Amino acid sequence: MTPLRQRMIEDMQIRNLAPRTQVCYVEQVDRFARHFHRSPELLGTAEIRAWQIFLARDKRLAASSISVAVAALRFLYTVTLRRAWNIKDDIPTCRQPHQLPEVLSPAEVATFLDAMKSLKQRVILTVCYAAGLRVSEAVRLRPAAIDSRRMVIRVEAGKGRKDRGSASLSVESLV
Repeated sequence: MTPLRQRMIEDMQIRNLAPRTQVCYVEQVDRFARHFHRSPELLGTAEIRAWQIFLARDKRLAASSISVAVAALRFLYTVTLRRAWNIKDDIPTCRQPHQLPEVLSPAEVATFLDAMKSLKQRVILTVCYAAGLRVSEAVRLRPAAIDSRRMVIRVEAGKGRKDRGSASLSVESLV
């Protein structure tokens, strides 16, 4: 392992980045360096721009994939290498299209829930929908997290290992 890679990993650990984020950032920096056959310490803004163009034009990556590569390079150059660049100008981010989620009508939700043959499945899906839980949050949900008196659910270690406090249940609109 190179000293630069080791220092970047340590910087990510100090900042308590998620393990998966650390792996992704190291992979992105490695691809960047391999593309130019040089250490990232020897590369600058011109190569970063060329890399972004390569990812967009030649590899035809989605905006979210390019954003991960840009975030990794921003971290490397600003935190690990401590380059005093104007980061917004030198390593611009990719604009991502914002798509609104499809919202089901109350009738569609009722039809979906009525299709559940098991009462247990219906209750689980009703709680998930009413509280706006992600699948990963629902899987980790425990009975102690449900406060039926106050009609709230405490979501611990949700997306990004963040607590969401309490998600309010509005089951009345579903019944």
